[in-house]
Amino acid sequence: MQASRRDFLKQASLAALAATSFGDLLASPAKKLWFDISLAEWSLHKELHAKKITNLDFPEIAKKEFGISIVEYVNQFFKDKAEDTAYLNQLLTRCKDNGVKNHLIMIDGEGGMGELDAAVRNKAVENHYKWVEAAKYLGCKTIRVNAYGKGDDQEIAKAAIESLSKLGEFASKTGINIIVENHGGSSSNGQWLAGVMKEVNMKNVGTLPDFGNFCIKRGKNGCEESYDRYQGTKELMPYAKGVSAKTYDFDENGNCIETDYSKILKIVKDSGFKGIAGIEYEGSKLSERDGIKATKALLERVGPTIR
Repeated sequence: MQASRRDFLKQASLAALAATSFGDLLASPAKKLWFDISLAEWSLHKELHAKKITNLDFPEIAKKEFGISIVEYVNQFFKDKAEDTAYLNQLLTRCKDNGVKNHLIMIDGEGGMGELDAAVRNKAVENHYKWVEAAKYLGCKTIRVNAYGKGDDQEIAKAAIESLSKLGEFASKTGINIIVENHGGSSSNGQWLAGVMKEVNMKNVGTLPDFGNFCIKRGKNGCEESYDRYQGTKELMPYAKGVSAKTYDFDENGNCIETDYSKILKIVKDSGFKGIAGIEYEGSKLSERDGIKATKALLERVGPTIR
């Protein structure tokens, strides 16, 4: 009972810290950042899955509740709407009404770029064409794809290079970027994914380094094999067209427990990056909305200190 009370008090204090920090940021001009901040829709996945909100609500929530004007969608929350122009027009209206810019669509459920079977792999590439066109229609710059496949790392790499090149060529005609996130398996090995990018060697094909997603192998008890997040981020930054500011838990000072943001943002800045950092809160101790606020406050507090 006593431990539970301590946990409750810690969570309450963190929620208060997030609210206070965010309130302070709104009350006074934020210090100049060398990157822009976006909100990844996955940060609200529990509310979306529970149908408390919909994809159409996302732009307004991002702007009015969090003061964020750039958004990153997840296709599973409008998975049958890629070619539905009436729906996409509704979404565009919501964005225009709230002064929100569309940046990225994260694509899942359409197949892996690293599948070894050629027919399966080609189908996966073609499945992404409609999302490239939807991204263009919505004014996005980028779609995020997955490079998974079953086989050894070398075989998956060869397959991913082929399919990313094909998809990249298609997307180049519309001005859309194709990016791969470290998203489990081989792709969470920074050296492996950087090697794939080097071989693809296309201006519109790159990476989305996720600060907290370097688990290569998962088991019953969680992650069984992981890659060093700082080393991985450093290896992926030369190809980065965005970064995913992942957070799970915070200490009483508002610092991310699993990732040293001063250290990782230093790596990002040293690479010459001046793009968009997408907030992606996946913790459970804070509510989704308090976690987003805490992550935004962290970025806006630590970002200006990086030299």
